[in-house]
Amino acid sequence: MNHLPNDPLSNLVERHFAVVYTRRRNRERFPENCVEVMPSLAEAVAAADPDNHRYAARVYGPSRSSEGFRLYYLLEWL
Repeated sequence: MNHLPNDPLSNLVERHFAVVYTRRRNRERFPENCVEVMPSLAEAVAAADPDNHRYAARVYGPSRSSEGFRLYYLLEWL
């Protein structure tokens, strides 16, 4: 899902390293409460815990959905 545009004039929606809580890794977007933004790749990888469904990822967000939820979009699993 790397086709998301990056708006250089805005800092509202950005790319982040994160740990994502999910039971299914085939999703492309996640609600804000399932995403923990991390300051670096190393910290995201260190905080990952696949046995507890917490995976390191690069995400894009947060973006407001049409239903009013704040979502992060998956760029890649790390």
